[in-house]
Amino acid sequence: MPIAAAVNFHPVTTRYGGALALQPSPSLRTSVSVCNNAVNTNAARVASLSLSMNSSPNFTSGRRTFLMLSFAAVGGGGGDSDDNFNGGNEESGDQKRNKKEALMALTEAGRSLDSLPKDLKAAIEDGRIPGSIVLRYFELEKSPLMAWLLQFGGFKERLLADDLFLAKVGMECVVGIFTKTAAEYERRRENFFNELEIVVADVVMAVIADFMLVYLPAPTVSLRPRMAAVNAGRIAKFFYNCPDNAFQMALPGTSYSVLQRIGAIARNGSKLFAVGNASSLVGTLVTNAVLNAKKAVNKSAAEEVENLPVVSTSVAYGVYMAVSSNLRYQVVAGVIEQRILEPMLHKHKLMLSAMCFAVRTGNTFLGSLLWVDYARLIGIQKAHDEAPSEKAHEA
Repeated sequence: MPIAAAVNFHPVTTRYGGALALQPSPSLRTSVSVCNNAVNTNAARVASLSLSMNSSPNFTSGRRTFLMLSFAAVGGGGGDSDDNFNGGNEESGDQKRNKKEALMALTEAGRSLDSLPKDLKAAIEDGRIPGSIVLRYFELEKSPLMAWLLQFGGFKERLLADDLFLAKVGMECVVGIFTKTAAEYERRRENFFNELEIVVADVVMAVIADFMLVYLPAPTVSLRPRMAAVNAGRIAKFFYNCPDNAFQMALPGTSYSVLQRIGAIARNGSKLFAVGNASSLVGTLVTNAVLNAKKAVNKSAAEEVENLPVVSTSVAYGVYMAVSSNLRYQVVAGVIEQRILEPMLHKHKLMLSAMCFAVRTGNTFLGSLLWVDYARLIGIQKAHDEAPSEKAHEA
């Protein structure tokens, strides 16, 4: 039996992670027709909403937009549940609200689902992202550089979660050289130039690793399909469903257990261990090449300067990145920036960028100090002027 109703609404948009509500407005008329049909033994209900928007403040004057929303809720048996979402195949209240928000954002921008990348389209259809994320995607598309980076899944997920992500990568890489060099000088002082080869190795390792230290622990908006890992083992599926940052805020309709957040630390730790090994290997090989060149030119320096141990240095740096760097950068990105600075300064991007710059600069400098102490503690680096007995005692 058809039912017709005339109701006035106007859309209200909230900021990141908030809800988009439809409140009464004289400028928007909605006609709703609902038809119920029975399909075999399962009850299927299909609702079609035709929204005609005439002169809402969120739209240009004289513009008419017709939005057809079709969604079906099919009864019957459920499927495998996903740890990141509430329920099984049936949409939760948050997921339905996310879908409505996203479709409203598409309407406001005059875009269709088919104009979006497949992963973003699927996320909207599943109700995994709210309208604020869709609007952020449209804003990022306006920049040629951002539009190019959005073609890569990893960058897309991080830029949608944090529009300052690229700026933070630049901060880290540029500042890293200066802060790490300053930290090396702070620890070594008068031995700085005597241990210049070791300083070079540390700085090279740091610059190679800086990008990954920002990239891996950065909060993300996951666009991966829910059931992509259903045929994998339990361990693989568990890590698949873990967040990229252990402390990141979850979008409405998504939740992470304490165990999954701990899993995020373990997963990133394993990746950073590999990054640390690789970057240390490159840095140590470069330093040893410089040392060998110095020995070839200055024969008297051959006995004074020793090559750095490649394997032990690489393993030690991998462990350091997996533990110290991993925890520090997860706290910076997921707690200090996303949970403290962003809520306070989200309307003041310049001030927010300055505060992020200060926090990351301090974190980078602290990391350099900790690395020098750690390297000397485990014996892979020694102070230049120490006597043999002192070195043995320290080791």
